[in-house]
Amino acid sequence: MLCQNCGEKEATVHLTKIINNEKTELFLCEDCAEATGQISLEGSEPFSFQDLLAGILQPEVGTSFDTAKKVESCEKCGMNYKYFRENGLFGCAECYNTFGDSLDPLVKRLHGSNRHTGKVPQRKGGDLRLKREIKELKEKMNEAVKEENFERAAEIRDKIHELEDELGGK
Repeated sequence: MLCQNCGEKEATVHLTKIINNEKTELFLCEDCAEATGQISLEGSEPFSFQDLLAGILQPEVGTSFDTAKKVESCEKCGMNYKYFRENGLFGCAECYNTFGDSLDPLVKRLHGSNRHTGKVPQRKGGDLRLKREIKELKEKMNEAVKEENFERAAEIRDKIHELEDELGGK
């Protein structure tokens, strides 16, 4: 695609503006993009995941990251949490354990959960999905029994039996 401004060079910059719910898109060459004054490409480095992560780690005042318990430094490599927040890189594998309490809120904010459950392919994972659901229901049933909510536990048990029958019928 050619630059929408000069019409001569290849458009390598995609500029999107949304003002008052009105979206405007421009496809520009680097020279025209710099000439607009909207962006500066001179001296800029390519996109870095570490820069993105470091930006996310720099909390605004009042966020949960301000109060997160921070360990001074990793015993194995000596790296401190401040360095990680600035650069988005750990020094060693032990840093994950050392700074784990501080990472939980970040991971939860980024992914919606701090527990990895993985994905199951739709075509091949039917049995696996059923087994996972049965396992989760058994945990819920045990919890209901502990709370002495036997009626709820019986409902969950029946649902487990239905799923096991479905699993056995395949």
